[in-house]
Amino acid sequence: MCVFEVAVLTAVDCPPLYATPRDPSRETLGAAVAEVAEQLGTPFMPWQRLVADVAMELDPATGLLAYSEVDATLPRQSGKTTLELAVLVHRCRTWARSRVLYSAQDRIHARLKWEDDHVAALQRSPYRGEFKVRYQRGDETIRWHNGSRHGITAPGEKAGHSDVLDVAVADEAWGLEDSRLEQGLSPTMITRPQPQLWVVSTAGTHKSAYLRGKVERGRARSQRAGRGSVAYFEWSALPGSDPADPTTWWGCMPALGHTVTEARIAAEYERLELADFCRAYCNLWPGDIPADWLVIGEADWRALADPDSAAVDPVAFAADVTPERAHAAIAVAGLRADGLGHAEVVDHRPGTTWAVGRLVELAERWQPCAVVVDEVGPAGSLIAPLEAAGLEVVKPSTRARAAADGGFYDAVAERSLRYVPRPALDAAVAGAATRPLGDSWAWARKGLSTDICPLVAVSLARWGHATRAHLHDREPSVFF
Repeated sequence: MCVFEVAVLTAVDCPPLYATPRDPSRETLGAAVAEVAEQLGTPFMPWQRLVADVAMELDPATGLLAYSEVDATLPRQSGKTTLELAVLVHRCRTWARSRVLYSAQDRIHARLKWEDDHVAALQRSPYRGEFKVRYQRGDETIRWHNGSRHGITAPGEKAGHSDVLDVAVADEAWGLEDSRLEQGLSPTMITRPQPQLWVVSTAGTHKSAYLRGKVERGRARSQRAGRGSVAYFEWSALPGSDPADPTTWWGCMPALGHTVTEARIAAEYERLELADFCRAYCNLWPGDIPADWLVIGEADWRALADPDSAAVDPVAFAADVTPERAHAAIAVAGLRADGLGHAEVVDHRPGTTWAVGRLVELAERWQPCAVVVDEVGPAGSLIAPLEAAGLEVVKPSTRARAAADGGFYDAVAERSLRYVPRPALDAAVAGAATRPLGDSWAWARKGLSTDICPLVAVSLARWGHATRAHLHDREPSVFF
């Protein structure tokens, strides 16, 4: 029996940034889904009830579900699983012989979530006498006595274990790099009278092309007049918000104050690197993370630019490579004739194969006091061929890395440094963030969308000069 209501608009303490609005003229099954969540021991939070009320609206012309797809992106630990499970259980119990599937980024994750969350919650609920569980690998299924089936699938498999499918949930869709899963599911749903595809996730990475497309289309759709067959919801921080400000958290985390505490989020902010925190708890994509000029202010940096800056002997070189090995940079540092520090990116190119030859060429020409490469960083692979070419490579310790990065920051703050402007270096300084390193800090790499290898290289070069210049005995000349 289908119980529905013309729902009163749900009061949400943390409104979504983008959302398909509720049509109060339509009947909805949202209350029935909420009742299932209650029976499962996880009553809906306001955001979950809002999504359920809209997603389960009925088309007055047909009496069937109005939306064939529901897309939602939220911060982690918001309660996505509770909503997904209530929707799946409601379908299985309400319409006999329904087929529903749950999918995660791979079968292992799908199986764990299905067994630890779905099956466990059902076995604790008043519904435990209405189904049996089949655990056989490859055919994991909750078999309802009314003929409904609740199984799992994963990308790369032949999605859909039967000829027809009524509801499919693609959880943590950020892990999907293409639409193969949806392409496998869609044909199994096309003949059903009221199918629904749920795509639910936290913001993704640069590789999350499938989810990013859903987000872009959903944002545009939610701001247009008229209604289609896709409902979209997004809770994320406003562009430009301070990720360290609790006000930002209260504006984008719908579970905050319900199942998550401010103290816990503050602890996560201290524990995680900035980019990881912004994606996980502010639901921000790499390009949206407010990293510009967070460490070194733009005005402070621009004031030190000098296109005519040049260093006198001795100079030090350093090289760095991005974690994904897409780019490498070589920098030089030294002192100018007026006693100020000099920093310059000598070369910055795609790939890494060119870096060894270029460093050898520069070292032969300038006889530097140091060639610095961090052996535990991505550029560590350059050390063996450099040493095979006869170069002595200075390998900074962990403590020295912190001294190099902190020393560069101090030189900027004290205005004792001048640099030759270059877009790659400016972009690296603008997008830089820090990470804890012992009792100090170093430039952060993980999760950043910015290529910071030019900044790392100039920091290491400056440190190399500061620690090795006194060992140099060449006659001074000017570096060009």
